[in-house]
Amino acid sequence: MDLDFSQIVPYIPYITEGIWVTLKFVSVSLIIGLALGIVLSVMKISRFKLLRWSADIYTSIFRGTPLILQLSLFYFAPPQFGIPISAYVAGVLAFGLNSSAYVSEIIRAGIEAVDKGQKEAAMALGVSNRQMMINIILPQAFKNILPALFNEFINLTKESAIVSTIAVTDLMRRAQIVNAQLHRYFETLLFIGLIYYLLVMGLTVIGRLLERRLKRGD
Repeated sequence: MDLDFSQIVPYIPYITEGIWVTLKFVSVSLIIGLALGIVLSVMKISRFKLLRWSADIYTSIFRGTPLILQLSLFYFAPPQFGIPISAYVAGVLAFGLNSSAYVSEIIRAGIEAVDKGQKEAAMALGVSNRQMMINIILPQAFKNILPALFNEFINLTKESAIVSTIAVTDLMRRAQIVNAQLHRYFETLLFIGLIYYLLVMGLTVIGRLLERRLKRGD
């Protein structure tokens, strides 16, 4: 087997720039997913059936179809209807909306795990549903679900590689560009594989430290 990692050395700065593109892409997607996930989770526990059904249908669609299909629809469909959209925006929308379906389930479970006695006490004191949700329920729910949300961040980091299919210059796309010039596929892919592994392991360690700190806080 003829392996020569020296050939990719000049391209390392170009490839590693993709780390920041990837992390920025994942962070923006997670923010969108978190914001919409909160709305969906509140809809899922609403007293109104229409809101619950709408949230459940949304979740079912985004969890029941492949992410790459959703990504393709967001990127290729709008131009067909005269709506210009960049690869980055299409990717962020697809990942953000997809993530919100999963995040909404995480938050809903966190909300339902909050002691019902606190809800009853707040109602007895005349606290409105809105104030109770913002000041009492959500803060406690987020404390319980932070590890799960961090896992979602890790999963998004790994899955983000598929945005290379629509030419977003993330880690994977940069590796493809280098491959097209050098035709050293194994070396380049092994190198970015190592980068992804280190990113995921780093985020995993941070997540565990956060979880331990939260447990000590209890």
